[in-house]
Amino acid sequence: MSAATDLATSTARHVPEPRAVLALLKPITWFPPMWAYLCGAVSAGVAPSGHWLTLMLGIVLAGPIVCGMSQAANDWCDRHVDAINEPDRPIPSGRIPGRWGLWIALAMSALAAVMGLALGPWGFGATLVAIAAAWAYSAEPVRLKRSGLWGPGLVGLSYESLPWFTGAAVLAAGAPSWPVIIVAVLYGIGAHGIMTLNDFKALEGDRQTGVNSLPVTLGPERAARLACVVMAIPQLAVFALLYAVWDRPWHGLAIAVSLIAQLYAMKVLLRDPKAKAPWYNGVGVTLYVSGMMVTAFAVRSLEVWP
Repeated sequence: MSAATDLATSTARHVPEPRAVLALLKPITWFPPMWAYLCGAVSAGVAPSGHWLTLMLGIVLAGPIVCGMSQAANDWCDRHVDAINEPDRPIPSGRIPGRWGLWIALAMSALAAVMGLALGPWGFGATLVAIAAAWAYSAEPVRLKRSGLWGPGLVGLSYESLPWFTGAAVLAAGAPSWPVIIVAVLYGIGAHGIMTLNDFKALEGDRQTGVNSLPVTLGPERAARLACVVMAIPQLAVFALLYAVWDRPWHGLAIAVSLIAQLYAMKVLLRDPKAKAPWYNGVGVTLYVSGMMVTAFAVRSLEVWP
């Protein structure tokens, strides 16, 4: 074997393959903030013509860049937990060698900030908040992930409320109306329950490493029941606002139908929360995010509190 071949082989062992980097960034997690940003853009009530570049830039920033960065940061900070829960993940498996996970997360944080500048002051400010939230969730000494209350709450607001607010603010070039802010916050609060269900897959590793997720502290059954309540109440509030306050009865009824379907799915979930959590994330969460878009169309013309 030649010296050049030896050097290439040695280098390859210390540089992650592109597919390992893609696995680190978890594309499946990009959808919620991208969808929320799109909901915000719709709720702004601004015609998309002339704003397509801004719209696409914001969607890419919310998903592949900021959410991808948060996944890299979380995997780096969770590498010891993942060695127990999911040893085949890119970092514990060695497919992302050395400190590459950290360098990728830091580089993407810088890239996100630069891209945020192109979205104006509202977009840039929201991007900085998102970056700070990602590191506060995962990294010591803050590591809000240790809390079953604050951790999922921060992720829910970051995945749903913040990109929704940002999409509306960027397209409207100013602060969104109060109805837009209210529904964005409500859906972010409801996402706390979704994040709690997501913690079920890491139950054993969290228990061994001191991460006090709700499935660890309450047990799977009680945590699942609480998650269902947290998901349902904000949607009930959205229904009440649309139907009784904002004069959007048909949109409100659509939310009610979606919630009723979710309640049925929740009954299935509660039969075996640990086994059914992935199923619910595919069925119930789809209904949840569909309601978000219905709500976005409903509030787009509500500029002031009635």
